[in-house]
Amino acid sequence: MALIVQKYGGTSLADTERVKAVAERVVSTSKQGNQVIVVVSAMAGETDKLIKLSHEITDRPDEREMDLLLSSGERVTSALTAMAIQKQGKDAISLTGRQVGIITDSAHTKAMIERIDTSRLKKELDEGRIPVVAGFQGIDEFSNVTTLGRGGSDTSAVAIAAALNADLCEIYTDVEGVYTTDPHMIKEARKLDKISYDEMLEMASLGARVLHGRSVEVAKKFNVPLVIRSSFSSSPGTIVVKEDEEMEKIVVSGVTYDKNQSRITILSVPDRPGIAATLFNAIANADIVVDMIVQNVGSDAKSTDISFTAPVADCGKAFEITKKISDELGAKGVNIKEDIAKVSILGVGMRSHFGIAARMFSSLAEKGINIMMISTSEIKVSCIIDIKQTEEAVKILHGVFNLAG
Repeated sequence: MALIVQKYGGTSLADTERVKAVAERVVSTSKQGNQVIVVVSAMAGETDKLIKLSHEITDRPDEREMDLLLSSGERVTSALTAMAIQKQGKDAISLTGRQVGIITDSAHTKAMIERIDTSRLKKELDEGRIPVVAGFQGIDEFSNVTTLGRGGSDTSAVAIAAALNADLCEIYTDVEGVYTTDPHMIKEARKLDKISYDEMLEMASLGARVLHGRSVEVAKKFNVPLVIRSSFSSSPGTIVVKEDEEMEKIVVSGVTYDKNQSRITILSVPDRPGIAATLFNAIANADIVVDMIVQNVGSDAKSTDISFTAPVADCGKAFEITKKISDELGAKGVNIKEDIAKVSILGVGMRSHFGIAARMFSSLAEKGINIMMISTSEIKVSCIIDIKQTEEAVKILHGVFNLAG
């Protein structure tokens, strides 16, 4: 008997007919002799609807109250899914993050899981029930409801699989696996049979919405067997595995893009030790994730411009913090730019091949696409460009590196 954790996203649970279809798949898996734990997201569009409601009340909703509000979406789908499973003759029970024992820190709207008390899940499984867990949520040490950030249901599922040493964690979505790029944008995109944890982690962090980045971190750390599949077909999907020699032969595995980016620049700040630390400690203390950082020394060698990127949702808060520090340091001001996108190439084969970045830059330059910022790692190269040129850039890079199916 295998223990399988199945996570279903919002598009897989878009309406009651889809909920019934998910229940059929869950029951089928159970009837094959497996123990099954189901983790669900909110119905497609539900979280956005709740966010819109909050902004009709206030421009700056309190983050604690937002967590309580947003967690309701997953509770609805967990109860409906449990009912649908029961209708098909299998015993099921819906559970909130609190009831499952998911304990997080207190960083509201982007909490991190600290531990999971698996006793309730084990009890339900031992009694023959299928637990249906509301993903994306937990509680902190003060019993406040917390949420894990957009896409956090993936993290809930992988963390539960790790805590229970599950045999498999299946992530069900609206695509049949991981593609060389967004198949909705590039019809020639090719589905990958397998991808390494490192590549998947980079892909998630670079804007691909197939998997939540933190879920991949947990999967890699605890070696959780992971499969990304479609709930709309019987395709075997894409397996996320440890890196092997075959993967290294492929120089570039994929192209990603992220339009959820903003760039903030502090102008002519004094160039002395501790300035960057002061700025980015303040940003970090506000629970804002900074991605790319570029520092340019001024012509007088006494001042510098510092630019960094952050998610659009955090750009207002990041701007306020940066402006305050700018005023305190006597800098010339702060600029913010939101109409940008990050386009990236990635692949474990980049570790052992030369000239990949130059090829990327040249191909973009030939088409008149200006690069504003650059960031690299062993297995990826990212460029900030004008958001209007995103699709063109992705098409160019997908073709240049021969990724079409």
